[in-house]
Amino acid sequence: MKTHQHFVIATRLVIVVALTLFTLTGIASAQNRRAPVPDVSAEQIRGIFFENLSDAFQGERPTLSSIRSASKAAQTTAIANQSKSNSGGDSGSDLWTTLISAASIEDEIKQVRLRYDALITTPGRFNSGGYLSARLELTILATLFGVIAEYGEQVRWKSHADAARDLLGRTASNCKAGSTQVYNEAKLRKGDLRDLVSGTGLAGRRGEPTEDWSGVADRSPLMEYAEMLIEKLEDDGRDAKTIQSNQSDIRRRAELLAMLGHVLTKDGIDGSGDEDYDELSHSMSDAARNVVMALERTDFENVRQGISTIRSRCDACHAEYR
Repeated sequence: MKTHQHFVIATRLVIVVALTLFTLTGIASAQNRRAPVPDVSAEQIRGIFFENLSDAFQGERPTLSSIRSASKAAQTTAIANQSKSNSGGDSGSDLWTTLISAASIEDEIKQVRLRYDALITTPGRFNSGGYLSARLELTILATLFGVIAEYGEQVRWKSHADAARDLLGRTASNCKAGSTQVYNEAKLRKGDLRDLVSGTGLAGRRGEPTEDWSGVADRSPLMEYAEMLIEKLEDDGRDAKTIQSNQSDIRRRAELLAMLGHVLTKDGIDGSGDEDYDELSHSMSDAARNVVMALERTDFENVRQGISTIRSRCDACHAEYR
């Protein structure tokens, strides 16, 4: 009796499975059935498709290499345009405010002034190599006062910026060699800086606005300054923990590099006006601004990556133009 029941159950299962497979096969067959090919004459599609592939091109038929070259050229142009756009595309006073804050300028002047004071001690120390360090610090100061003179907002020492720029720039140029005369001039600048920072100002000294930066700074010490800033950024941006602990210093140095990227393209600076040189300088400035924006988002990973990008841009420029 039990055997008969098992046989009946098995038979019913076989029937159910068979019916299911039959149904699925029918559905799949219906889904795979194609619509009949439409009956279209050649006359109906004339003018829609080219009869010959060569007819689709105007002029010489492109090759794979020419397509790649055109694509690369378009990409280069796009990057250059973006760099010019991000960097302001002009030398107006509003540009500086997008690159660096007044606080960063003021803080850097105070720090550089202290370093400069420590350098100007005796003629012997100055003449035995100290003049090179003095040249660097004076170049930095002349550059910062040059930016203040063009800055679109109120910055401390703005009323004396033109005069300070010219005085410091001239002495920086004279510090290419050491002598007692140059030391005495450098010592006078030490006193001028003390008066400026204390609020006394530069009594009887006047300067005029200028678009020519040839008397303000040389490219070599500016690049040396950029290298100093990048090395400190790399130390402060090793990982999220160090970035979090040094946010104010990272921001100030990134803003200074963004500023430098534009300074290096100013009229009178050696190399400015060269398309490749200007593009590299602006790309460094853009990368530095990206670091600042990443800091504002507390995006420490992009801060680290941005510092790496600054390094690569700076190295590329040094390789060609140092």
